[in-house]
Amino acid sequence: MVTASTVIPGIDVLTADIEIPGLGHLPINSYVLHGEAPVLVDTGSIAAADEFLTALRSVIDVADLRYIWLTHTDFDHIGLLHELLAENPALRVITTFFGVGIMGLFDPLPMDRVNFVNPGETITLADRTLTAVRPPAFDNPITVGFHDDRTNALFTADCFGALLPELPDRADDLSDADLRHGQVTWGAIDSSWMHKADPAIIAADLERTRAVNPSLVLSGHLAPASGPMLGRMCDAIAAIPSAPPFAAPDQAALDGMLAAMAGAPA
Repeated sequence: MVTASTVIPGIDVLTADIEIPGLGHLPINSYVLHGEAPVLVDTGSIAAADEFLTALRSVIDVADLRYIWLTHTDFDHIGLLHELLAENPALRVITTFFGVGIMGLFDPLPMDRVNFVNPGETITLADRTLTAVRPPAFDNPITVGFHDDRTNALFTADCFGALLPELPDRADDLSDADLRHGQVTWGAIDSSWMHKADPAIIAADLERTRAVNPSLVLSGHLAPASGPMLGRMCDAIAAIPSAPPFAAPDQAALDGMLAAMAGAPA
């Protein structure tokens, strides 16, 4: 099920609650920025495309959207991309050269409806300026988040995501222990390259992220968080390189899952 709620006046979040057996719940979030040129940040999961469209229509008329900010091209972020482009001829996609390249391998974007914005660059819309940033953790090399000067919100794609026992309405409601464990677990899975990264480079990236000093931190895989939580969240990211690597289930575990689903002894 995909739900819609208001983060602050002017920003809505569309959330799918995904339960991952043995690991917990993970939200898949997209965001609608209302204004003179409304922006949709990512377009939901391919697996929940119909539910996503219903939730989206509950907060905005698709014909009113002007931009889609595509943080990256993973299947949980591009579900309704082409359907929305077909429905709304005025809609443009903000991505990168490599984002277009990856999409071109299976469903090319119309190039005359694309805006390239690379990390460090800005795009000025009717009533806001978006500054592209590379989050300190990511699972896709084309990932580009952004800072919105109108709301002082920082959009971080997969970074700061967390696997949790249950999904809260706001990340601020989580205990320190649940937040840290959930973010380190997710980071070890989603950004496994960090186990081989230089901690000093990661620390420098985190300092640049802290320096943004946002009022909101809006991740693709965590409930909305207030700006003051950013320090706690950066501390969790800094802990990923020294955390145990994620041990994925093996064939024996899969056989046990299938047996349990069939009601037979493992």
